[in-house]
Formats: sequence, C-alpha cells, structure tokens
Amino acid sequence: MSNGLSSSTRRLIKGAAVLMPDEWYLTLSHRRSIGRFPQMKRPTTFNEIILTRCLRPDPRWTTLTDKLSVRQYVMERIGEQYLIPLLAAPDVFTKEVFDSLPSSFVMKASHGSGFVEVVRDKSKRSFEELRRLADRWLRVNYYRVGRERHYRGIPPRILFEALLLDRSGNVPADYEMNMFGYGPHGPVIYTGVVSSRFDGRGKPLADMYDAEWNRLDVARGTYGRSERGVARPSNWDELSRIAIRLAEGLGYVRVDLYVLDEQIFFGELTFTPGGGTMPYIPDHCDYEWGRILKGANYYCAAPV
Repeated sequence: MSNGLSSSTRRLIKGAAVLMPDEWYLTLSHRRSIGRFPQMKRPTTFNEIILTRCLRPDPRWTTLTDKLSVRQYVMERIGEQYLIPLLAAPDVFTKEVFDSLPSSFVMKASHGSGFVEVVRDKSKRSFEELRRLADRWLRVNYYRVGRERHYRGIPPRILFEALLLDRSGNVPADYEMNMFGYGPHGPVIYTGVVSSRFDGRGKPLADMYDAEWNRLDVARGTYGRSERGVARPSNWDELSRIAIRLAEGLGYVRVDLYVLDEQIFFGELTFTPGGGTMPYIPDHCDYEWGRILKGANYYCAAPV
C-alpha cells in the first residue's frame, strides 16, 4: 500500500493517464505541480504558454531538440568550435564501440531530457551495465512522458561525447539562458546557473540572474539556491552573443551553454522547459515571465 492506494488501483490510474488526451494530461499535470488549473484558451503565465507550445509545436523544434541533428544547426550558426567533441553515435551500441571510447566520456540519448550518464573512469564500469541503461533509454517514448509533441519525430539514438571537467575535476555549471527577445534596453535574458548536478555533493543548485547579472530572488522546481551566488562570467558578452545568435528567428528558446576555462560549449536548445509544469517561487515570477513572453519583440537579427 502507498498513499492509501492499492497497487492495482495505482496501475489503473497509470493506465488511464496513458490513454488520456494530451490536453487533459497536461492540464492535470499542471494542476498537480503548480497548484491551479491552467487557462489553456487564454494563457497568461509562462507555464501556461509553455503548455500551449507542447500541444502546437513549431515543426523546426524536432530537429533542433534532437541532440544529434542540432549539431549541424550549431555548426552553421556559430561554428564547430563550440560543439562538445562527439566520440561516437553508433546505430547499435556494441562491445567494440565501448572498447573504442576513451577512459572518460558522457553517454546520452538523442530523444529526450535527463538521459545523461557521466563516466569518469571506464575501468570501473562495464559494457553490460551501460548497454542495459542505453536499452532502457531507447525504449522510452519521451513524447508520452510529458506530451511535448515535438519529441514524437526524434529517432532514439545513443551518443557519446567528451567529458568536460574544470580545473577542480567537476563538470562545469550549466548556463540555462532563457531568451525572451529584445526590450527597450537590449536583449531580455534570464539565466539559470545550474551547478553540482553531477558531482555527487548533494542536490543540484540553481541561481537566477537577469541580463545585467543581478541575482534574482527566484527558485524553481526542486532546485536549491547557492549561499553566495555565482560571479558573472568574464566572457559574459561572448556568452550572450552566442545565445542571441542561436536564438535568432526562433522566438522564445532556452539556450544551454557551458564555460570551461574561458571556452564556451553548446549544450542544447529547449523550447518547452519543464513541460509547462515547473513551479517558480515566488509564484508571481510565473506571471511576470508570461507577461514578458507575450510582449516580447523578436528580431531576425540583433538590432543595431
């Protein structure tokens, strides 16, 4: 027994959720996570607008969300030097592929979020263990997980990238740059700096900053906040220039970048962050971001 429900009842509820139409599923998921039913016909909050994006995606998002096909877009927009080196993207993950990999690497899946396994020392991991994990990922229909429809057309693939480590031996922080277009004073960017995600020191931390690098009193989801915040990166101008270039012509998008010893690497593009079910604390941030997104002024290129 759990939460007063028998296992058969829980299976029945799970089965009903699988059969539920996308709009109903998203509505109930939003209610469960945010605490209110969303206004789907007249979305006001950021999460509500993201829900409508889940249901009516831009056709381009499938290619740009695919962790393999997006590499061509990045190469054409900002250059190959910003891509994390790709070690392998096999049709089938075999023992021969495993043996060819270096002593450290990152294993990912192309078709969803959260499919990331950091391997710091290959000698302490087995091919069988990683193959089981890869097979489990490949069996997941990620569209069914959160009903983000642009994931439906992404072919599931396993890929291996170089492991980025800073001078302390840690995976560098992820700069999740929410690109809201341009306002009267320049680009509107809200950056979440996510750290401690893969270093085993506890749950990940996320600090939010505006375009002038003022730390905001905002928390999201289950992320904690660091005690002192993070210093503005010395190459912030280049970071923002790259993010603006990648976001041009796409409307709102979250551009994830890494900084390693002054070198910038591309992470991913996200068009429906949190799937429209990400709590923001305080809650008025959800309304404020919705207002900004609805009033955003997007340019095909940065204004001069």
